[in-house]
Amino acid sequence: MTDRIEAYAEGLLTIARAEGNADTLSDELFRFARALEGNDELRNALTDPRVPVDRRQQVVEDLLGAKASDVTTAAVSMVVGSGRAAELLAIADAVVAANAHAGGKAVAEVRSAVALSADQQSRLATALSASTGGEVEVKNVVDPSLVGGIVTQIGDTVIDGSLRSRLAKLRESF
Repeated sequence: MTDRIEAYAEGLLTIARAEGNADTLSDELFRFARALEGNDELRNALTDPRVPVDRRQQVVEDLLGAKASDVTTAAVSMVVGSGRAAELLAIADAVVAANAHAGGKAVAEVRSAVALSADQQSRLATALSASTGGEVEVKNVVDPSLVGGIVTQIGDTVIDGSLRSRLAKLRESF
């Protein structure tokens, strides 16, 4: 299964690179995957085998049409049309990782209660790069369940700087 996911990711990246849109595909797939992750109704609509394939692809085109590049819309539509919608999250994450790796970077998924500004993301990338010893690309995910602070994941490493975590540590110390 992992080989198939990586094959899809490499295929999508090859097409995007030929179009000059690898970074755009990576960013848009990341955002779409996070939206899909948080929306059970959408995920069910795209993975339900009882829904005709052309209808599932139309859902993708309706959702992404004006919000994403043609390459991204076509890529998601192709994955859904080939019956791999259930693997779309893994494929998107593989595209993001492969694109970052091709640029000599690691991916840091940063969850925050509100969207981070470009300046905040840049400063965070610099700090994470210094602590990891390699260049880091920050991907921000807005997570309203966080009251404050951020939770960062780079590979298997999680840095929990959330307010919830800090309060829990404070409670433990008393």
